[in-house]
Amino acid sequence: MKAIWNKTLIAESNETVNLEGNCYFPPGSVMTQFLRESSTHTLCSWKGKASYYDIVVDDSINRDAAWYYPEPKQEALNIKNYVAFWHGVEVSQ
Repeated sequence: MKAIWNKTLIAESNETVNLEGNCYFPPGSVMTQFLRESSTHTLCSWKGKASYYDIVVDDSINRDAAWYYPEPKQEALNIKNYVAFWHGVEVSQ
């Protein structure tokens, strides 16, 4: 699986986890040079508190386009620190 935004590869892995229609990439498969911590957080009733990243490529910023669970609840431990994408990020094989 690949995650591409603004013609730039953001993540690539054969070991993603599909959950609720989202593809979660292992932390080591994500090109962190394109991620910037966001102050945004949301709560999921069964996964816990999500943290977000902005994706930054050249001079373009895609705000809150990636999220992860740094301390997920027990039921979601398999996606701890895995990163998922949205807001126009193309995720495909």
